[in-house]
Amino acid sequence: MERKNAWKSYNKTDEKKIDELCEGYKDYLFKGKTEREGTRYMIEMAEKAGYKCLDDVISKKKKLKAGDKVYAVCMGKTIALFNIGKKSIEEGMNILGAHLDSPRLDVKQNPLYESEDLAYLDTHYYGGIKKYQWVTLPLAIHGVVAKTDGTVVDVIIGEDDTDPVFCVSDILIHLAQEQMAKKANVAVEGESLDLLIASRPIKLSKEEKKEGKNSKNLVTKNVLSILKKKYDIEEEDFMSAELEIVPAGKPRDMGIDSSMIIAYGQDDKVCAYTSMVAQLNVQNPEKTSCTLLVDKEEIGSVGATGMQSKFFENTVAEIIELMGYNSNLSLRRCLANSSMLSSDVSAGFDPLYASCFEKKNAAFLGRGMVFNKFTGARGKSGSNDANAEYIGRIRGILEKSKVHYQTAELGKVDVGGGGTIAYILSLYGMEVVDCGVAVLNMHAPWEVTSKADIYETEKGYEAFLSEA
Repeated sequence: MERKNAWKSYNKTDEKKIDELCEGYKDYLFKGKTEREGTRYMIEMAEKAGYKCLDDVISKKKKLKAGDKVYAVCMGKTIALFNIGKKSIEEGMNILGAHLDSPRLDVKQNPLYESEDLAYLDTHYYGGIKKYQWVTLPLAIHGVVAKTDGTVVDVIIGEDDTDPVFCVSDILIHLAQEQMAKKANVAVEGESLDLLIASRPIKLSKEEKKEGKNSKNLVTKNVLSILKKKYDIEEEDFMSAELEIVPAGKPRDMGIDSSMIIAYGQDDKVCAYTSMVAQLNVQNPEKTSCTLLVDKEEIGSVGATGMQSKFFENTVAEIIELMGYNSNLSLRRCLANSSMLSSDVSAGFDPLYASCFEKKNAAFLGRGMVFNKFTGARGKSGSNDANAEYIGRIRGILEKSKVHYQTAELGKVDVGGGGTIAYILSLYGMEVVDCGVAVLNMHAPWEVTSKADIYETEKGYEAFLSEA
């Protein structure tokens, strides 16, 4: 059952649509590197498409009806969008669910220190990474600093052409004999992933020198002086900051044929963006269409902004109330009767590491959107295993819409595995299956996707929202 390469079927019109979609996607990748930035980007897209904030609808005591479009946000990091359909919401929704967070380095709450005239920020890595991949790269700082007076300062350093960048240093190869003898998972320790940010000491005035001003940690003092001048930030403000360290630079076309995209954070921003585009493209659906973009998937979907929180359930309850339903039973019926695509990436087959894959059940770049009937590890541990009937129904929708698709597992049975948000939504009794885009270099600082797969996945999501 080898699947055909989608590129072979495209005409000039398809290629133009691919270019338009992928240019928008690259813009999102650059402007939405963090979950906060991604949520703001999605809000802007939604409002341009006529979506209204659910809080405003509630405060104005308006009702919802077929054709209305609303969105809700949780703590600036998670967003849910609803296009109210013609059918009773008790008959369920068609849901796309992706995540906005990606592996990275997070700045600790007491991070700033100096050693031998070099200033650093102490970090803690977030999500599953190969730690050795994060050294010697140009890195940028993104995030917010919340001050005691209630103001929140946005920080982005390292993305503008005139900005400085940062890096995590590494030992030179000439002195790396001991390091090279270690296993890859300990060659670079997590506590060594500290960000080098400065080396210039502050200059003391003659008066300060005469007064015997403390001449220690002058590089740190210079850093704090710069932060105070540029952002009005004190060292104490790091305690209430969320600062993320991500690869600096813009997404780029990859390959001499420009057939691929190389960028940071494509897991899972490639599925988030295609889900969002599909949600905005679908007009007057029969069933209510919903796109849910959440945080914290890379660390277990925990916390108030993760999929395990009650945000989604509470938001759907508000929607149901505004449509004239007021019983808990209506909410339960809606969720149980819903159909969902857990929009998440899959491992792309890499011929250089073929031994990790079982080729008959692997995802290949350029062959369309990928379905993972189950995820988990080894004996399907921790996975949602989709019903055969549901897979058959989805296949029918995709084939009717002429969408290129393929099925896959995440590598050989005993090699490893992974999970998504699918199992959490399935607890409501709804039909759920994982599907998305195949990725090379998954969880590396720079990941690779095929433009053809991005295009086919958006088409597939759109067909699902319209027809499921």
